[in-house]
Amino acid sequence: MNNSDTDRDGSVTAGNSSSDDGVTRAESPGSPGSPGGSGGWRVREVPVNGLRFELAEQGAPDGRPILLLHGFPQTYRAFDALAARLVTATTPLRLLAPNQRGYSPGARPADPAEYAAADLVDDVIGLLDAVGVEHVDIVGHDWGALVGWYLAAGHPDRVRTLTAVSVPHPAALATALGQSAEQRKMSEYVTLFRDPVKAARVLLEEDARRLRRLYRPLSQSAMEPYLSVLGEPAALTAALNWYKAAKLSAGSAVPAVEVPVVYVWSTADAAVSRAAAERCVEHVAGPYRFVVLDGVSHWIPDEAPDELAAALPFPTG
Repeated sequence: MNNSDTDRDGSVTAGNSSSDDGVTRAESPGSPGSPGGSGGWRVREVPVNGLRFELAEQGAPDGRPILLLHGFPQTYRAFDALAARLVTATTPLRLLAPNQRGYSPGARPADPAEYAAADLVDDVIGLLDAVGVEHVDIVGHDWGALVGWYLAAGHPDRVRTLTAVSVPHPAALATALGQSAEQRKMSEYVTLFRDPVKAARVLLEEDARRLRRLYRPLSQSAMEPYLSVLGEPAALTAALNWYKAAKLSAGSAVPAVEVPVVYVWSTADAAVSRAAAERCVEHVAGPYRFVVLDGVSHWIPDEAPDELAAALPFPTG
């Protein structure tokens, strides 16, 4: 597998490819990075703003904090394979991977309006405060990338670096939705997802046949950690509330990000067009690197963890 790295100057290279009151529990045994196992995580519940979030952790408790934010329809287990590579880094890293609002059983408000971007950002700030982390490197995929963009734009004092995976700056996505027929076609599914109850019913019919299709080309074993959570109607409906609350056109108002950014996009992504990806640079005011993975699907952390690890802007060797 090949990837190309494009820096802001246009050069291109090609290569081969505990909060004390939280409740802690260990996952069931499993090999780190194995989709069917535990992924090696320690999981506890952390109270934030009246909700209780599942927070998965690996690595050195006193290491450099790395915040891993999953997207839809996944969980913190999306980072199993990446975590297996990062915990062996020479530089000690502390990996923090929450199940976000709607995904944690104790953080499922009934009102879809409570899943707006501001709420999602407040959740993350609250989690960081609860575990005593002031500055963090963010790696976010899909919706987790969007939360990362909002955090980096609105709270640059808390963000060392941002690695946005698959999804570009919200303003780049908003512009592409307005100007690119390809991006509008790719985003047609959002119309269904904006009706969470109906969408959950449709996705879970026939033994979740349509939900399983969303994960292609991942293997059945790779899907199982996600299906074990989102196969429950209440969980899937809550996760879909992100779409109900989203105002994608409002992304145009998100300011340029000044923290160092790596944006990783893949050419076989079925949800994000090249038109959206290539506009990302217009909305980054600080150091920026654009990494393109050829032939990789939307599920970059599952499918290309080595390439993702190599792209990260913090020490991983």
